[in-house]
Amino acid sequence: MTRSRAQDMNVCGVTAAIAVIDGKWKTVLLWLLEAGPHRPGELRRRLPGLSEKVLTQALREMESDGLVRREVHDVLPLKTVYSLTTFGRELSEALAPLADWGHRRLEKLAQAQAQPS
Repeated sequence: MTRSRAQDMNVCGVTAAIAVIDGKWKTVLLWLLEAGPHRPGELRRRLPGLSEKVLTQALREMESDGLVRREVHDVLPLKTVYSLTTFGRELSEALAPLADWGHRRLEKLAQAQAQPS
């Protein structure tokens, strides 16, 4: 899905929601930020496969979509902290039932694979 879909007014609500969480890392970042504010370095340490470039891009897109707030503290060295906005928390809460469904699906797949053929 392209980034432009996140701004398209002529899509269904599900497509509009998926457009802002599309990608490998955004749902994980939402989940981590649910626990509280994090600095970018903390997020990278928690997600070893995530490059700094991709993290920066994902956080900027999430900020642009109103999901996260970026706070820069005027200290030396500069300290940047990301946290969920109210809108981001609403999305996270809305995704919880979908995550539950996904876990049930994975359990069914595991059971099917464990069954002897």
